[in-house]
Amino acid sequence: MNLFPALESRYTKEQLSAREAQRQAEFIAWGPIVFQATRLMLKFGILEMLRDSEDGLTEAEVVEKTGLTRYAVKCLLEASLSIGTVLIDPESDRYTISKTGWFLLNDPATKVNIDFNHDVNYQGFFHLEEALKEGRPAGLKCLGDWPTLYEGLSSFPEQAKESWLNFDHFYSDSSFPEALRIVFAEHFVRSLYDVGGNTGKWALQCVAYDENAEVTILDLPQQIKMMQENIAGKPGAERIKGFGINLLDKEASFPRREGGLDAIWMSQFLDCFSEEEIVSILTRAKEAMDQDTRLFIMELFWDRQRFEPAAFCLTMTSLYFTAIANGNSKMYHSDDMRRLIRQAGLEIESIHDGLGQGHSIMVCKKL
Repeated sequence: MNLFPALESRYTKEQLSAREAQRQAEFIAWGPIVFQATRLMLKFGILEMLRDSEDGLTEAEVVEKTGLTRYAVKCLLEASLSIGTVLIDPESDRYTISKTGWFLLNDPATKVNIDFNHDVNYQGFFHLEEALKEGRPAGLKCLGDWPTLYEGLSSFPEQAKESWLNFDHFYSDSSFPEALRIVFAEHFVRSLYDVGGNTGKWALQCVAYDENAEVTILDLPQQIKMMQENIAGKPGAERIKGFGINLLDKEASFPRREGGLDAIWMSQFLDCFSEEEIVSILTRAKEAMDQDTRLFIMELFWDRQRFEPAAFCLTMTSLYFTAIANGNSKMYHSDDMRRLIRQAGLEIESIHDGLGQGHSIMVCKKL
């Protein structure tokens, strides 16, 4: 397995002493409680109070500022000492925020991940074992009765939908400026299919970037409806069309565009499908292409990350796909995607790494 240098030593050599490893094992064993205690330290504003205090706060001062009982504050602060998000001065008994606590407050990715895991994943992950054994999203029933998350997204409970969209958009949106340059500045693109276009955010950026660009979003009919509502009245919306399609249907063909098609865009899309499904989708995409069409696949490949925490988040996200989303997809290693692209009769022309939060774009053409 080929890994980027940032991951090589971490994933191939033991990093911890025996005592550190034992501590890590207990941290994992108590992980659900660590998560909820920390989430409430954020929700109740305690970490923020500690960050903003000049000399830290006593237990009594936290009680006064939060309105919580002394018992609740004591339990949370003592747990947070062990978790490592706060520190205490042994002489004054004043609590201060640690570096880890600071990141919990100030790293936008961490905030998005906490909300996503609490509002979308937490209850459903009780059913991860079923999902792994049966190949279906067994935990999705905690949100609603749908075969996969994608059929139900537009009907999600409001808080879960908001956290899901924030999670999805946070990772893709930061890559859009660089991605637009790659798609439009390095290639002649006037007609583009946005496959799995969701709310139309990328399509709106495309028509704003190039006044001659026309975008057709291919997605489930219910997603097309949500997209149309989202783009209504916005600049360039008249150059965005929708095409309802169930891409899991192997007989569902991509529309043929009269006059040819310049580009097909798939952003954080193929990770929503199994390997077999990816080959099917790419094969049907190829049928809508000619020799001048380019297929742009933008994904977060866990092996191509600059920093190890990003790879950690991505491999954990694979289990979200298992338990909640569809039961059979994941965040892929780039070598696996190369293999699937080749199986579909396409080849990679170039790869652009390090976009936004760690995206890569594989630019593909017909063999």
